[in-house]
Amino acid sequence: MTQIIVWLIVGAIAGSLAGLIVKRTKRGFGKSANLGIGLAGAIIGGLLFRLFGIDLGLGDISVSLEDIVAALIGSIVFLILLRFLRKRKASR
Repeated sequence: MTQIIVWLIVGAIAGSLAGLIVKRTKRGFGKSANLGIGLAGAIIGGLLFRLFGIDLGLGDISVSLEDIVAALIGSIVFLILLRFLRKRKASR
């Protein structure tokens, strides 16, 4: 149960940061969408960091900075994939 709360916190932070970066507005994509993007990003970022053996050595806290960085990178990758798929679908 505790881990799920951590995932929600990390997802909300990463999704909000990704929304801020991509949309260039404080609101980003909205609370629910930011959370969803952040959770997807946390999964993608975690897999990428494990795949490439990336360990930023930022320490272990309940919500570590490394988790947020990985989730942010994953969120941006997720948004790039969504944009690519939407453009591909629109061109058909």
